[in-house]
Amino acid sequence: MAGPVKPRAGTRLAGRVALVTGGSRGIGRAIALAFAREGARVAICARDFHAVNATVRELEQLTTAIGVPADIASPGEAAAFVDAARDKLGAPDLLVNNAGTVLRRRLEDMSDADWASVLGANLHGTFHVTREVLPDMRASRRGRIINIASIAGQQGTAELSAYCAAKHAVIGLTRALALEVLGAGIQVNAIAPGSVDTPMLTQGMPGARPDMTPDDIAAAALYLACDAPDAMTGQVIDIYARGT
Repeated sequence: MAGPVKPRAGTRLAGRVALVTGGSRGIGRAIALAFAREGARVAICARDFHAVNATVRELEQLTTAIGVPADIASPGEAAAFVDAARDKLGAPDLLVNNAGTVLRRRLEDMSDADWASVLGANLHGTFHVTREVLPDMRASRRGRIINIASIAGQQGTAELSAYCAAKHAVIGLTRALALEVLGAGIQVNAIAPGSVDTPMLTQGMPGARPDMTPDDIAAAALYLACDAPDAMTGQVIDIYARGT
């Protein structure tokens, strides 16, 4: 169950516009709230209309916020999300690509639609939204893009082939894009969590015991958004025990 909204902690992101995909629950919600507490104006998107509205109500206790029901696997819906954020809040300074889904299934039992669904949410959505925000960030010569990867992007897990493939690709995208925008004032980094206490963990790894909370990942995202040096780009922050 979601906990109470905490008081604002500071103003390190005052005047900044932050976009968080998959921002209605779990890791995305925690990051959106953490950014709001630091003064950012926040736009979130997710596929669940009711969950988006519930989280926006929490965010509005802290900052100016909007929510857009969207499936960012669709290029058009991704563009509509960024357009709405730009129109209501201003040009984006921060982007957290968090939206994703997981499907536990043996490869030979996976349909084309299953495979496309997992890669669409985790990888294609990251590409679509990032493509939309880059012109604004290049124009302002300021931007931080944070991709939520996974331990699954560093190693393999049986019956999670699509998810592992997508998260490996997100890490590759992070490193390549960081080089493309080098010198443009834009930093691109990723966070690779282990088992986080979210419904996705239960769905993808039944019986797994979480070793961290969404707030732990939000703390890492805040570091990348606020405190990481400008020269830190193309990096992956691992948040998991190496033995897991």
